[in-house]
Amino acid sequence: MADLPRDPSDDEQEPSRQNPFAGTPFEQMFGSIASGDMSGLQAMFGQLQRMFTPHEGAVNWDYSRDLARQLVAQTADPSPDRGDAARLQDVAQLAEHWLDGATEFPAAASGVAAWSRAEWVEASMPAWQRLVEPVAESVVDAMGKSLPAEAQAMAGPMLGILNQIGGAMFSQQVGQAVGGLSQEVVSATDLGFPVGEGRPAIVLANAVEFSAGLEVEESDALLYLVLRECAHQRLFAHAPWLRDHLFSAIEEYGRGITIDTSKIEENVRSIDPSNFEALQDALSGGLFDLEQTPAQQVALSRLETTLALVEGWVDEVVGQATTGVMPRARALREAVRRRRATGGPAEATFAALVGLELRPRRLRDAATLWGALRAAEGAAAKDAVWAHPDLLPTADDLDDPLAFAERTKEADRIDVDSADFDAGLAALLDKPGDSGDEDGPEDGDPSPGDSAR
Repeated sequence: MADLPRDPSDDEQEPSRQNPFAGTPFEQMFGSIASGDMSGLQAMFGQLQRMFTPHEGAVNWDYSRDLARQLVAQTADPSPDRGDAARLQDVAQLAEHWLDGATEFPAAASGVAAWSRAEWVEASMPAWQRLVEPVAESVVDAMGKSLPAEAQAMAGPMLGILNQIGGAMFSQQVGQAVGGLSQEVVSATDLGFPVGEGRPAIVLANAVEFSAGLEVEESDALLYLVLRECAHQRLFAHAPWLRDHLFSAIEEYGRGITIDTSKIEENVRSIDPSNFEALQDALSGGLFDLEQTPAQQVALSRLETTLALVEGWVDEVVGQATTGVMPRARALREAVRRRRATGGPAEATFAALVGLELRPRRLRDAATLWGALRAAEGAAAKDAVWAHPDLLPTADDLDDPLAFAERTKEADRIDVDSADFDAGLAALLDKPGDSGDEDGPEDGDPSPGDSAR
């Protein structure tokens, strides 16, 4: 008997037939069972065991790190060799020389490290732990509280299992987000805050990919990225409060988070422990949808303003450093601005996870503000603002950069006039032979003691 013709729709259904977790948060985690062999099944149970290993906090960070590294391993991730390191040192030397003429902040460290994507994952995990943990704790806690009181009493130990599931899901999503970001970030400060130990670093494979999409030489693109990285590191090194200022705003956002428990409750009620497919649907159907409170919106506005000020300062400093010496700097500046404005799929994933977009929405306004301040008072003025967080421009200042520059100039003029007045008064009071007593005896007159004799 002749074989029946194959239905083309079978090919479309083949991936989901091979991997029953396709389209769910478990797709990446359990993709190893697609072949249906025992080794894949053993790998699945191994991942489950690591996922539910007891750990401190809401997120299993060991599992998140392992998952991020697994994602990196699925793509080419060449480790930079000595030649790459030497090339970066030459580029860094030129970049630091140019930056010396654009800012008073000295170099933060000697040279630039060449990172692989896996090295960026390892260096960034402490930062993610600080950023994500407050949000994760709120979400996991809300999952347990989403059940009515009588249901919680009846559930008993099941509540602990529910919290474990929530923590495991968050751990998985963090790992996926960080692993995805590792394919896109080009440096240690590319997301607006530094990761690692304060030394400039370039994720070389991603920097090369960035340059491939531009009509510029790879060497020019690499030099521009190194300039930006070194400028970032100078700023964070010489405004030591800045990193904590950014992180505390994110932590404040996380601590004040409120969860739409009605949505969680709706999904939790649909879970049938005997129906694994329904469990997958419930866990991928919005358990982590977040609502922003007014207090969070204020914290988010402050965070976005600070990120914009950081990026705007770097944009302005690098623009001044490359003027007249790097013809393609203008094109590279616009390419970086577009990249920062649009973000990538991994950045969107992280935004959905924690409800935050680590993106400087007002980068151009901030760059204009720093440029106006430099034009009004010189390059040193834009550096002096970073002496204390209270001196930073506000979101309202970004609306009118010229007015901010004029106010700063006027305040500096008043300070100078006050200093001159104080110095003149001190000189007058300290003038030799001037007792300051108009009624005192003149020179040559006898003192009261003499006339009494």
